[in-house]
Amino acid sequence: MSSSALGNEPQHTTQHPDHPAPHHPKMALPARIALVVLLVAELMDILDQSIVLTALPAIQKSTGAGPAAVQWLTAAYSLMVAVGLITGGRLGDIYGRRRILLMGTVVFTMASLLCGLAIGTGLLIAARVLQGAGVALMIPQVLATLHVTFVGENRSKAFGLYGAVLSLANVLGPVLGGLLTEADLFGLSWRPIFLINVPVGLAVLLFGNKFIPESTGQRTDRLDLTGMLLSALALVLILFPLTEGHTRHWPLWCFAMLATGLLAFGVFLRHQRRKQRNAPLVALSLFRCRQFSGGLSTQLMLGLLCGLFFMTWTLYLQRGLGMTAFHAALAFVLLSLGELAGATIAAKTSGRFARRLPRTGTLVALVSMASYALQIEMFQAKLTLVAMTAPVVLIGFGLGMVGGPLADMSLAGVPHEDAGSASGLFNTAMHLGIALGTALTALVFFAATDGSSDAGLNRDAFISVLWWVGGILALMWALMFCLPKQANSRAD
Repeated sequence: MSSSALGNEPQHTTQHPDHPAPHHPKMALPARIALVVLLVAELMDILDQSIVLTALPAIQKSTGAGPAAVQWLTAAYSLMVAVGLITGGRLGDIYGRRRILLMGTVVFTMASLLCGLAIGTGLLIAARVLQGAGVALMIPQVLATLHVTFVGENRSKAFGLYGAVLSLANVLGPVLGGLLTEADLFGLSWRPIFLINVPVGLAVLLFGNKFIPESTGQRTDRLDLTGMLLSALALVLILFPLTEGHTRHWPLWCFAMLATGLLAFGVFLRHQRRKQRNAPLVALSLFRCRQFSGGLSTQLMLGLLCGLFFMTWTLYLQRGLGMTAFHAALAFVLLSLGELAGATIAAKTSGRFARRLPRTGTLVALVSMASYALQIEMFQAKLTLVAMTAPVVLIGFGLGMVGGPLADMSLAGVPHEDAGSASGLFNTAMHLGIALGTALTALVFFAATDGSSDAGLNRDAFISVLWWVGGILALMWALMFCLPKQANSRAD
């Protein structure tokens, strides 16, 4: 389908930064369908990261998996996604974003079927790695296609809905995983959490092929294979020890891998500088755009916040307050509903407030986080789920106002031929931030508790975490000055 059918600009043109996108008050029906398909693909990808969490005990019981194998059911998936995002984004720029999205969907759907049919832990982990490879192809194409397809108010609405979908996935993932596992459909226990992806994937393939417009970069580049291998090597060497470090008590090899990973990253950057005139994996000119580099840094901080906050919050709720897993899950639902409300407001405002909206959301989250810390100090073990509802919902509400607008404005100044590459970098920043935040928990939380389940120790450690999170939010707020001042601006 041509771009004109969607009521938007041609896919192979790059709008000059000094000329804002034209006003498009109404989104055509084919564009609405394309947007729904893209958002369903994104929802499917994000759900699969969290839906497995509530099913892990059932998986462990069914397969006899040990603790290390259970951990790798999530770690292998996340690691593969993070490693493949940059390459997946550039593949979309070269060979067509719809084509790569559909290829990734095929891989992801087949891998989901394998997961549902797996009879052993080894096959299940291998299928999860294959799922991660499919997602790494899919995710960059969603943001890149939104960037090159929608303009004006339609663009802001599309990115606002993108943020809402991310929030919705946070609610649906653990809940859907628990419901499907408990329902024991056809006696399949946990397997439907993967098998449900098969009909959804087929629907994405059918409607995506018909309604999503194809787009590529202006250049007919070939893939930078050396750059791809160097970036993958650097990310594995950095992310693997960050993922495994705490559980293995930070042995010497973790630090050796980190140092080697940083060295590999330096070699990758040097290679990319040499390749800038000859089809690089990453166009380094992207970083000269202040709103992209500032938005990328903000995204990294947002991932750092998520990696540090959510794991320690779970431990605080259950160890510090003695909540059951069910009541702790309710607290997450409260926060996610707040996120959904914030993201909905971001979608409805259609970008009219530019950077003021995510900066306001960051301030709301910061003030609410500080209030929550003071509440914990004041009530100690007597704090109830009902009493913490207001600050928790407001924390989610503030964060919900950040995701969609941040992605929109960060990519707004990116040339269309580099949209996939930029989207891959943007998503990689989130995954790297989460890994860094998870590693930081060892310093901020576990060093204080020393693995103890003592309620007082866990409460005090979590209060320290909240002040760290407050500092991250303040830094995010400052970095957002790099984002555009005016709505729908594509210039610094």
